[in-house]
Amino acid sequence: MVDKIPINDEIRISADEIEIQAIRAQGAGGQNVNKVATAVHLRFDYQNCEALPLYIRDKISKLDDNRVTTNGIVIKAQEYRSQSRNRQAAIERLQELIRSALTESKRRVPTKPSKKAKQKRIDSKRRQGKLKKTRGPVTDD
Repeated sequence: MVDKIPINDEIRISADEIEIQAIRAQGAGGQNVNKVATAVHLRFDYQNCEALPLYIRDKISKLDDNRVTTNGIVIKAQEYRSQSRNRQAAIERLQELIRSALTESKRRVPTKPSKKAKQKRIDSKRRQGKLKKTRGPVTDD
C-alpha cells in the first residue's frame, strides 16, 4: 500500500489512518468462496484525520450516503477475485467520496416563468379540455 493517498493537489491521507480488513466475499462463488478472503472492508475515521480540514469533515458528516456512519467511513469492496484489486477499488471509492464533499454545489437561483410561457400553458390546457369534452357520453339533443 502507498504511504500517502492523494485526494487532490493539497490533501493527502496517510495510509496509517485507513484500516483495511480482508473478509470472505458474499454470494455465489465456487470452490474458493469458503477458503479465500478476497473481499475488503475499509474503515476511515475522518473525524480524527488531521489531513482533512474541519470544513471538509463537516461536509462529509452531512453527506447523504449510507457509507458515512458516526464511527467514520465504511466501504466494502468485493467485485474482483483478488484481494489487491478489491483493496484498490475500496481506496478509489474513498477518494471519490471525499472529493464529492470537496465540490461546491451551485446555489439555485429561483426563476419565474415568463408571461408568454404562462399563456402557452393555459392555451394548451384549454385545447386538451376541448378535446376531452368530445369524449363524453352521446346525447340526443
